[in-house]
Amino acid sequence: MKIILTGSLGNISRPLAMNLIAKGHQVTVISSNNEKANDIINLGAVPAIGSVSDEDFLTATFNGADLVYLMVPNDFSTNDLRAHIKNIGQHYINAIQNANVKQVVLLSSIGAHLDEGTGPIAGLAAVEKLFRKLTDIDILFLRPAYFYNNLYANIDMIKHMGIIGANYGADQQIVLVDPQDIATIAAEKIDAGFSEQETFYIASDKRTLKEVAEEIGKAIGQPALAWVAFEDAQSFEGMVQAGLSEEMAKNYVEMGTAVRSTILWEDFELQQIVPEGKTKLEDFAVKFAQAYKG
Repeated sequence: MKIILTGSLGNISRPLAMNLIAKGHQVTVISSNNEKANDIINLGAVPAIGSVSDEDFLTATFNGADLVYLMVPNDFSTNDLRAHIKNIGQHYINAIQNANVKQVVLLSSIGAHLDEGTGPIAGLAAVEKLFRKLTDIDILFLRPAYFYNNLYANIDMIKHMGIIGANYGADQQIVLVDPQDIATIAAEKIDAGFSEQETFYIASDKRTLKEVAEEIGKAIGQPALAWVAFEDAQSFEGMVQAGLSEEMAKNYVEMGTAVRSTILWEDFELQQIVPEGKTKLEDFAVKFAQAYKG
C-alpha cells in the first residue's frame, strides 16, 4: 500500500515507518523540517516537506494514498491548545476528502471518550467527533495510554529535589504505554486491515505511581525515591517556572486532575482492556536510567 505518515520522525512515526517499510509498504513521511529529508530517505521512505496547516500541501501529498496516519503535533506557542488541535484535525479532514482518501488511522488518546476536563486530550476528543461524522471512509481510532516518555520531564526534579511527582498521588494507578509498542501494534493493525470505524486502545502496563517511583529509583541507584503528590497550583507554578507557557501548564494540570479522579481510564477499565505492549515498567526504567545518567 501507499501510506502517508504525519509526525515527522517522532517517537511513534519513526518506528511506524520502519515497521511498515519492513512489511513492504511504500511510505511517505511528512515533516515541517527540511533537515529531516535525508534521514527520511535513509529509512527507505519518501520525504514530503511542508506544514500540516497547509491544506493544499496536505491534499497534494495525500493524493493517490491508500491510507494516511494522522497525528496532531504540539504547538507550545499557541494561546488556545484545544482550538489548535481541533483546527489541525479539520485541515486533515478537508485534505483527505479533497484527495479522496478511503482509509485513515487517527492517533487519539486514552480519555478521548470525554469532551472536557482532560486538558489537551479534550482537543483530541473534538477531533474524533469530527472524524466520526465522515462516511465512506474506514477509520481506525488509536487511543494509546499515558506515554512512558512523559516521565523524562521529571529528571531535573529528581536531580535537584530528590523526588518525583505530579498533581496526583502515589497510590493511584496509571495506564502506561511505550511509543515503540504503539508503532508496532499500529503497523500490525494497518497490515491486517480494518473497516468502518474502529476504536482501539494501546497500553503496555498498568501500575501505581508508587511502583513507578520505586522502579525508576532502583534503576538510577536511588531506591528510596518517592512519588509526591502536588497541589494543582504547585504543579502549575512549577511548569511555568520550567519554561512552559501558562496555556500549556493549565492544560497539563487539568490532565493531571483527570488522572487523579481516574476518569481518564474509565472507558479503558469498562472495556476490561489488557495491556498488550511488550515494554513493561521495568523495561522503561532501564531506558530512564540511561537518559538520567546521559
